[in-house]
Amino acid sequence: MDSSLIIELAINGALIGLMYALVALGIVLIYKTSGLANLAQGAIAMTGAYVTWAIAYGVGAPIWLAIPLALVLMFGVGMLIERLALRRMIGQPVIMAIMLTLGIEIMLRGLLPGMFGSAVKRLARYGVVMRAVSDDQTASWSVGIRGERAIAIAWGLAAVTAASAGILWGANQGVDWSLSLLLIKALAIAILGGLDSIVGVLIAGLIVGVVESVATGLIDPLVGGGTRDIAASVIILLTLLVKPHGLFGREHIERV
Repeated sequence: MDSSLIIELAINGALIGLMYALVALGIVLIYKTSGLANLAQGAIAMTGAYVTWAIAYGVGAPIWLAIPLALVLMFGVGMLIERLALRRMIGQPVIMAIMLTLGIEIMLRGLLPGMFGSAVKRLARYGVVMRAVSDDQTASWSVGIRGERAIAIAWGLAAVTAASAGILWGANQGVDWSLSLLLIKALAIAILGGLDSIVGVLIAGLIVGVVESVATGLIDPLVGGGTRDIAASVIILLTLLVKPHGLFGREHIERV
């Protein structure tokens, strides 16, 4: 076994894993502020890539201008999703809100490729508030902190991080519906690192990227391919079985 090949695969995997972590970071931000697992994050990453392409090639703006404009627009998209859809779910069972985010994922995945064409190729204050809301929403509301605003900002930031990953990935792999599949990688990272740990996301991103890259390079030649597609699913399964709260997640104990 060539050690230089393994090192090369590990380095490439670490870089890819950090990009995956951008998508997972949005999942963690939303979970920390609202306790909600956002299953629309993959489609939001895809949306960011499509918006960037539309500004750069549809409007004709230079790419150095198209990217920041797209990120600003995606921040607004994230806040709009929270305001028009998720805020209406306040007081409803959490599973209903999660299913709503899944519905948004499916809608965007089906809608945008049809609009833009699936053949597109190449392409401090609120931090304290959000931490207070993530620790205890009820207590934060009681002292005058507007939890809705913090959650809306979290959705905006989540859209920005997802869009950043979508732009990076789309520039190399092309922009199409498959960008929404980044959700599986992001979920693996968020679950492994801990749904409420930003540090965990970064470390888990490196782990998932390296495992995926090394496994693909070493096992694919033996089994004929497909390892990359199942690595994230295996990580999710093993984490939930062995350490459900992830490597750095806090274990919540409820007294009844």
